Amino acid sequence: MIPPSVRQGTCRIAPAASQSRSAQTFKAFYATIRNNWRQPPAPAEPEDVDPSDKDFIMSILRANPSLRDTRSYLASFGPRPKPPSPAPAKSTEEPAPTAIQEHSTKDAIPPDISQQLQSPVVASILNPIVRRTALVKIQAPFTDRQLESIATGMVYLEKLGLVSVIVVENDSLPKGEAGERAALSEETMRVVNALEKQGAKARPVLGAVVRLGPKPGDDELAEQQRGFVVPEAHTFPSDLVHIRSALQAGEIPVLPPLALDSFCRSVRVDASDVVAALTRGMVEAAAQDGRSRDPGFDGHSEDMDLTPLRLMIINKEGGVPSYARSGLPHLLVNLNAEYPYIQDTFDPRWRASHPTALSNLALARTCLEYMPPSSSAVMVSHRSPSSLIANLITNKPAVSSSLPHALLQGNRKLTPATPTLLRRGLPVRVIRTLADVDKVKLKALLEQSFQRILDEESFWHRLETHLDYVIVAGDYAGAAVVTREGGHGADGEPITYLDKFAVLPSHQGDGTVDFLWVALHDESYGLGLPFSANPNGGKEGKGEGRDLVWRSRADNPVNKWYFERSSGHIRMGRWVLFWCDAEVRLKTIEGRRGSQGLSYVEDWEHGRLTHWAEVVDKIPSSWKK
Repeated sequence: MIPPSVRQGTCRIAPAASQSRSAQTFKAFYATIRNNWRQPPAPAEPEDVDPSDKDFIMSILRANPSLRDTRSYLASFGPRPKPPSPAPAKSTEEPAPTAIQEHSTKDAIPPDISQQLQSPVVASILNPIVRRTALVKIQAPFTDRQLESIATGMVYLEKLGLVSVIVVENDSLPKGEAGERAALSEETMRVVNALEKQGAKARPVLGAVVRLGPKPGDDELAEQQRGFVVPEAHTFPSDLVHIRSALQAGEIPVLPPLALDSFCRSVRVDASDVVAALTRGMVEAAAQDGRSRDPGFDGHSEDMDLTPLRLMIINKEGGVPSYARSGLPHLLVNLNAEYPYIQDTFDPRWRASHPTALSNLALARTCLEYMPPSSSAVMVSHRSPSSLIANLITNKPAVSSSLPHALLQGNRKLTPATPTLLRRGLPVRVIRTLADVDKVKLKALLEQSFQRILDEESFWHRLETHLDYVIVAGDYAGAAVVTREGGHGADGEPITYLDKFAVLPSHQGDGTVDFLWVALHDESYGLGLPFSANPNGGKEGKGEGRDLVWRSRADNPVNKWYFERSSGHIRMGRWVLFWCDAEVRLKTIEGRRGSQGLSYVEDWEHGRLTHWAEVVDKIPSSWKK
C-alpha cells in the first residue's frame, strides 16, 4: 500500500500547449512590452488593422513567449538604461532607470483578439526601440509563392526589430556557366521584389563586399585549433559601407554570393563563404563602433549595432536529419558537444534529400564562434515563416529536445519541415568519482542556482558513499548529481536518484538546461537505445536503462517543467516524487502505460512506488538551516 502521506497524482505526458495557455503567455509578453516600450499616440478613432498585421500578431501568439523569453527579447530590442546624470552640488543622485520592470498583475488586456489588434500597445510592438541585425542565407531556386512565404517571415522579423542582411544562393545554377552573373543578379532582384510586395523596403547590393583569402594578420593554424572552419573570405569595416547605408535607410540589403579575388575581380563564391565573412566582419565593425561611441549611447541612433544576433538558413530541406528521430530533424544542437557525432551518424541516404545539411551545419558552427554567446542559428524550410518569429522571441526550438522520446515521436509539431535550432553550446562530460569533481565550482553552482547555503560536510560525506555520477556542462555552468539510494527493493537494486539538477542563472535560457537533461536521459532511463549513444564521456548508450527518480518541493515553480518530462508523479506531503521509466522497458509493458505512454499507475507498480517514497523520504537535506 502507498503510505497515507503519499497522494497519487495522474498526469499525461504534456500535450502541445493549448490556446488558453497561448493567451496567458501572450498576456505576460503583452504586459511586459507595454511597461517597456514607447507608445505612439493613440488614433482619435479605431482604425482597421491590415490583415498582414493580424497574421503577425497570431504568429506571436503561436510562439508562446514566457515572461523570461519576453525579458530576454526586451534586453536586445527594448530601451537601454541610461547612466545617471551628473548630480548637482550637495544633492542626492537619482538611480538609473532599469530596462526591465515587473509588470503588474492587475494590468488589463482587451478580451478578444480584434480589440488587441486595435490597441496602441500592439502598434508599439510594431515600432521597436532598438533594431538589430540577422544574417540570412536563402538557398534558391524558389517559386514566386515560396519567395512570398520567405519574404513574409523577413517582414515579420523587421517589425520586431530584427533587420535581415540577406545573401542569395542559387543551387541550380552551375558555377562558371555563361550568363552566371546575370542569373545571380536576377535571383537577387526576385528576392528584393518579393520583400517589397510584402511592404518592406529592400536594396540590392550587387557589388562584392567580401574578399577572398584569409584576413591579413590572421594566424590560420591558431584559428583551426579552435575547432571550426575558418572563413575562406574576409571583409573590412570600409567594405560594409553599402550594407550600413541600406540599414540606416531602413532597407533590407540583399546580396548575391560574390567576392573580390586578389586581382580585384568580382567572382562567384559559395554563399556560405560570404555569410561567414560578413558575420566576422560585422561583429568586428560593431566592436569598433562601440569603442568610438559615446558611453551614454542608449540605442537611439540611425547607426544600428551591426552585431548579428541570429543566423538563418532558409532552404527546401529544412533542418538537419537525426538518426534518433528516424530522419526527422534535430530539434536543438549543442555544436560544441555534438558536431562531430552528427557528421559521423549522418545516413548516406540523406545526402540526396538533404544535400547541404552538413555544409550548413559547418557554416553555423563557424558563424556562432564569432557571434555573441546568446546568439543562435536556425535551419528552416521555406514552409515555416512563422517559426522565425518564435525563434526570435523565445530563442528556443519549436519543440523541446528534452521531452520524452515517445512524446516527441508522436508530436504533430515534429515534421520534416520542423526547424533545427543550433547553439554554440558547451562541452558535456560525465564524472564518476568524487575525487574528480571540482568541489569549489560545484558548490558555487548549487548555491547560486538554489539561492541557499550548502551544508558541505554532510553533502560531501553522503556523496562519498552514494555518488553514481555527475554530469557537468561546460566549466560547471550546469550539473546533474545522480546518486544510488536504498538497495533493498523488489529487484534488490538501488534507486537511481537525481539528487541535484542545477544551471547557473547566467545560462538559463541558452539551451544548457536541455543539453544537460538530454545527457541525463542518455545515462539513465534512455540507456540501451541507439539514440542514447551520444559522445559525452558516459556509457554512450550501452547498458540497461534505469528508472530515474527525484523529488521536488510541491511549490517549486520548476515542477511544471518536470511534469512535462517525467513518466509520472505522486505527492508526498510537501514533496512531489517524480520518475522517468526506463524507456526500453516501456516498450514491453502491457497496459495503458505501455500502449499510450501515459502517467498511469498500474496495479503492479504500487510496490515500487511505496519503496521509492520510503527511500526518498529519508534522504537528508543538503542545505544549512
